Amino acid sequence: MAYYSDGLLERSGHDCPASSVRTRLLFGVRLVVSAALLAVLFTRVDSGALWASARQASLPWLLVAIGVYFIHVVASTWRWRVLLDAQHVHVPRGTLLSSYLVAIFFNNFLPSNIGGDVVRVRDTAKQARSKTLATTIILVDRGLGLLSLVLVAALGATVIGRLHGHVPPPIWPVWLWAGFLVVASASAPLMLSPAALGRLLRPLSVMHPTWVGERIEKLTGAVKTFRDQPGALAECFLGALCVQALLIAYHLAIAYALHIPVGAWDLAVIVPMSSIVQMVPVSVHGFGVREATFSLYFIRLGLPIQSGVLVSLGATVLMMIFSLSGAVVYLSQDRAR
Repeated sequence: MAYYSDGLLERSGHDCPASSVRTRLLFGVRLVVSAALLAVLFTRVDSGALWASARQASLPWLLVAIGVYFIHVVASTWRWRVLLDAQHVHVPRGTLLSSYLVAIFFNNFLPSNIGGDVVRVRDTAKQARSKTLATTIILVDRGLGLLSLVLVAALGATVIGRLHGHVPPPIWPVWLWAGFLVVASASAPLMLSPAALGRLLRPLSVMHPTWVGERIEKLTGAVKTFRDQPGALAECFLGALCVQALLIAYHLAIAYALHIPVGAWDLAVIVPMSSIVQMVPVSVHGFGVREATFSLYFIRLGLPIQSGVLVSLGATVLMMIFSLSGAVVYLSQDRAR
């Protein structure tokens, strides 16, 4: 057992049978959804042409894509460090990079994306002397990331609308701008008024007044610190935009490697949109949902359906291969312990 300054106690125990059954059932449903969507997509593509295109992929462009993705990971780690420093939690850069690599591996090979966030919380809770604080930092990081996703998609759709002229864009920019304003309007008051956030969460203390009350106090304290350092939040948000730009460049390199004629501005719409869509917990790691989203968008661009499947699956497979570096880091850490 380990204690931190906010009185957080690590508890060990086994999940109750009902919870375990429910988790397996939900995973089974997601697996069926992913398999069904992929099956439908593959019945509508020319499998021979699909695999022929995959085999003819340009190795130099794939290496460029891996390099861009590594820079994306470094930028994501730097963004995380900015938020940690704002809370006076100082963790060495190498430790954060190692933790982020392990988190990516867990996200790609565990049934839920939450696994990676658990790793990041675990690796910074000691320095933060609070799991609640470490978790709050991850939540703010996620929230700013979501805001940047919608903003990049809205900007991309706006530019595409101007470039295409009278041709209707695949996604209307007004909907994306409205989504950005909704997300910003919902999150800004909570960040600007920690006391209001505390009052909003206070009903949860009915379950366990002392323990939950301490967690709420710690969370609102962290939000107040962020509110008093707007420069750190602005820096992190700019970092999130850079991270999205790097993801777009990564997918563009994949498209070049597969000889698929899709522009950067179109990818500026579909890449963040696919990330948002796959947040809905109806599939395993977004498989099927992501490919369907890419394919529908590519069809609107006049490209064959297999182009969307190829870019989506190619980007995902290369990410999974890269994330194996996190497995190496995790095993080396485990051996050291």
